[in-house]
Amino acid sequence: MTMDAIRQRFLMCRPTYFAVDYAINPWMDPTAPVDADLAIRQWEQLCRTYLDLGHEVELIEPVAGLPDMVFAANGGTVIDDKAMAVQFRDPQRADEAPAYRAWFEAAGFEMYDPKHVNEGEGDVLLAGDHLLAGTGFRTAHASHAQLQETFGYPVVTMQLVDPRFYHLDTALTVLDERTVAYLPEAFSPGSRAVLRRLFPDAIHATMADAEVLGLNAVSDGRHVVLPAQATDLAAKLRDRGYETIGIDLSELRKAGGGPKCCTLRLRQGKASK
Repeated sequence: MTMDAIRQRFLMCRPTYFAVDYAINPWMDPTAPVDADLAIRQWEQLCRTYLDLGHEVELIEPVAGLPDMVFAANGGTVIDDKAMAVQFRDPQRADEAPAYRAWFEAAGFEMYDPKHVNEGEGDVLLAGDHLLAGTGFRTAHASHAQLQETFGYPVVTMQLVDPRFYHLDTALTVLDERTVAYLPEAFSPGSRAVLRRLFPDAIHATMADAEVLGLNAVSDGRHVVLPAQATDLAAKLRDRGYETIGIDLSELRKAGGGPKCCTLRLRQGKASK
């Protein structure tokens, strides 16, 4: 089966100030060493991969003192030329929100401000004609109604239950408008039932692959960029006809991030899902 790749526009942030100075998720250990130079080289490889695939990459200037700003997916939700700004749960990341908001505004997006905790595309994934919206650890369930009113897509709540998979994009990846891959154990029984109804042909990841953030992947409909360590998931994707590109982001994983965390999709126009 031949898949069509959709050219995409991404926002990324160089990890100039990356560090693990605090712990706000189970992946973070401030006592463990972090190689900041290696983190930058790994991020640069991810950025080059997108460019080599023909995608467009925009860059936001990193801010000193915000080590997690590299995780651009948490900077907002951008759909149909509208940008929803974010409100972080943890004070350590709060100052990222105005930095990203200012970038969206300067780029000409129609801006909306969140009324509740909302951590952007980390918990909000467009899958065909639905918005899958995570809750349980970060983004507040109350924010889902505002997402639906703002973007006009039906919102399907996904209840996360494992703190290691604290954002939706660590437990589920959208491969194309009809297909997702996810870790069933990361979701509540009701959410698993909903996923089975919506995506009967979904790919199920193993816990081993989820534990290397294999589901924190980026797909253009044909190519799937995912952590190099997620070998079983990569094999399942290739069996379905996708082309996989493994990237080692082991240093950024020390803060709980992978390819998707570093990548915010800038959707412009209703045809570019």
